[in-house]
Order: sequence, then C-alpha cells, then structure tokens
Amino acid sequence: MNYKGIHYDVGTSTTHGTLSRELFDPNIVQREIEIIRNDLHCNAIRISGQDIERLVLAGDFAIRQGLEAWFSPSLPDATEETTLQYFAECAAAAEHLRQQSPTTVFITGVELSAFMQGFLEGDSPMHRLGTLINPLKLIKSTILKGSFHKNLNKFLSEVIRRVRERFHGRLTYASGPWEEVDWSPFDFVGVDLYRDAMNKKVYKKSLRSYFKYGKPVVITEFGCCTYQGAEDKGGYGWAVVDWNKTPPQLKRELHRDETSQANYLMELLEIFEQENVEGAFAFTFVNPSYPHRDPPRNDLDLASYGLVKSFENRTGNTYKDLPWEPKESFFKLADYYGGH
Repeated sequence: MNYKGIHYDVGTSTTHGTLSRELFDPNIVQREIEIIRNDLHCNAIRISGQDIERLVLAGDFAIRQGLEAWFSPSLPDATEETTLQYFAECAAAAEHLRQQSPTTVFITGVELSAFMQGFLEGDSPMHRLGTLINPLKLIKSTILKGSFHKNLNKFLSEVIRRVRERFHGRLTYASGPWEEVDWSPFDFVGVDLYRDAMNKKVYKKSLRSYFKYGKPVVITEFGCCTYQGAEDKGGYGWAVVDWNKTPPQLKRELHRDETSQANYLMELLEIFEQENVEGAFAFTFVNPSYPHRDPPRNDLDLASYGLVKSFENRTGNTYKDLPWEPKESFFKLADYYGGH
C-alpha cells in the first residue's frame, strides 16, 4: 500500500451530545502526531473533526512531520446549505495546507446519507441509520424524499464544485458501503469498510467491487473495539454504552480482548495488500471520550476503537507525558507498517 494510514480525530459532535475530544491541547496533539510518524510508522494521516482551526493545526503538525495529510472535515446532522457553506470554508483552509504540501487530499464528507439531514427519514443520525436497515422505513423514505443515492450524488457534485473553487488538490469521499457513489469526479474511491459477522464471507467480494471504477481505492476507515466479540460487530461495536447513566457505563458485562482487536487489524491489512488497495486508515488513534475506568462496567475503553487506552486523571507508563497507554493493536500496527 502506498498510504499506511491512521485516523486521527480532533473533535467531532457525537450522537450523545458531546465532543469526541473535548480538550484540544496543541502540545499533546503535536506529540501524538510525532508518535504516529516515528513510532507507529505511518506515512499518512486522516485528520477528522469539526473545528476548522483544530483541523488546520493538526494538519500543519502532520505536514511538518512529513505525513501525507488527508483533510476530513465533518459537520454531523447539519442541513444541506449549512454543510455546503462549511465545506467551502474548509476548502479554503485546506488549500493553505496544500500549498505547504501539494499531496494534501480533501475528503468531501463522511457517510453523508446517514450523518447529514435530508437524504433519509429521521431526525438524527441514529434514526437515519435505523431507516437504512428497516425495509419498510426505507421504502417510505424513498417515496417521500426520492432515492438517497441519486440525491447524494447530486449533492456531492455541488460540494465538489464549491470545494474546487478554493482547493486545488485531490479529492475523495468517505462513503458508507450502502451508498452508491458516482466516483467519476473524484481522484480516489474512498470507503469506510468494516468487517463483521454479517459480511465476513463476502468482504473480499465487496472490496473488489470498488475497483470497477478504474481509480485507486482507499479504505478511509476500518477497525475494531477492544472487547471479546467486537470483531463480529465491526462498525457497530461502539453501540454497547448507556450514555443515559451518570457516569456512562457499558450496557452489559464485557471482557477486554486487545488481541482480537489487533488480529482484526492485521487480517484486514493483509486483505488490503492482497487486493492492491492504494491505502488504508486504521480507525482510530485515540478516543478520549471513551476512557478506561474502574470498575469494569464503567470501562468505556472496551467500546473504543482507539489503538491506545485513554485515562482521565493520569498519564501512561510507556509515554509518561501523555494521558494514555498503547494497546496491543498499537504495537502490531507499528510492526506491520514498519515492515511494509
């Protein structure tokens, strides 16, 4: 693979009303990006988040480290016009990064049919995802709103028009596997492609279908949570936390399984190599909103995709200046990227 990547979140609104990264300390961010380059051996980083200043600062740190920056702004649950205005502002900001590093890539949204208003029935991303998996609700949504595939592509064409007015580099989109995207205006085919119990037997076939567009294929997300059985949940492994409790806690007893998380990443990376994928971004480096806590029922890190285990009130042992400790997946990914 040409792009040995990691997903790095600078703070995104979550379905439970908080930011995925409340505290944004530039010193910590700079240190983490140094580790991503030097210790994890990545050569590319997908910088995801909502606040433009945070995105640009992290992008600048990444470029200074020699990383390929994939600029991935996200404004969850916004309207069409608000999203268009937001992407136009982001494009201007990303162009400043591209002038430092011409290889900078702009990602024009993330699974927008679910995470933006307007394409599917539902007043929240969770409700819209519910529409997708309910045939009757999806039929009703299609009657009321039209085909979400058609409407999504129409919207993306307008996004591309506005972004290209201000950003003069390469573009892609982080699609959901349920979205039928017209890839002709993009430079890369991009898909968030998690493996789970439902698609395991057809995973390679699904991946191969993205090569029919004659463009390099990039896996914009893949990953696994850190509990026993999470490898069968794939992209829905996070849905085991009860956010209505104070503090939030796991809905049921789970058992830590860092080995399965690490093995999941390695197995998919081997598939990506075999299928000549252009690049892949493991999801995700750190997830501060899912901290490790005692007792085990309060250990939200089990439901985290992070390669490191976050702490609330202490630093780690391996990196004594940072509020986290590497998991087994961190070392496995470092070995893999370092050896390929």
